[in-house]
Amino acid sequence: MLKIYAENLGKKFNNEWIFRNFSFEFSQGTATAIIGNNGSGKSTLLQVISGILPASEGKIFYEWQGKKILPDNFYQYLAWASPYMELIEELTLTEMILFHKQMKGLNTPNLIEILRLEKSRNKYIKNFSSGMKQRLKLGLAIYSPVPALLLDEPTTNLDQENIAWYQAEMAKILSEKLVIVASNQAEEYHFCQARINLQ
Repeated sequence: MLKIYAENLGKKFNNEWIFRNFSFEFSQGTATAIIGNNGSGKSTLLQVISGILPASEGKIFYEWQGKKILPDNFYQYLAWASPYMELIEELTLTEMILFHKQMKGLNTPNLIEILRLEKSRNKYIKNFSSGMKQRLKLGLAIYSPVPALLLDEPTTNLDQENIAWYQAEMAKILSEKLVIVASNQAEEYHFCQARINLQ
């Protein structure tokens, strides 16, 4: 069981506080939405929780099977997807999945079929549409064999058909993972049991 404990977290840039006094306990098997208006700090908070950004104040603890995880090692337990995340565009789809398998131990042999990208197996990612790239990012994150899944605005660049695909794929893994979704679109987080509203 993975847990994340946030205690009085705050983050500021150039003396301007993005958020302060944030405390919450995240647990595996529970999906949590971080919601709020544009500029409320959703993405920043998600990056602090993940360890990508350091907090300006407060503390964050990671725990696996009752034992603390060093913050520098938390990436081993984490999968991430966001519109601003880069893919290696010089690789083909097959090569990208193989690379991810080596990095994260991906063990879903039919991932290309799940992604509905069978005709693009040997296509370079630089030639993918924005929607295809986003679907690939989501598939790699959702099916990484790690207990934490953090998603920032996950349906960016997806049409309604692929939003439905995202929702269906998420339903398959919700009970297994600690999920945090940063979003202001209800269709991206409607399945979340807990919701945190940043003002």
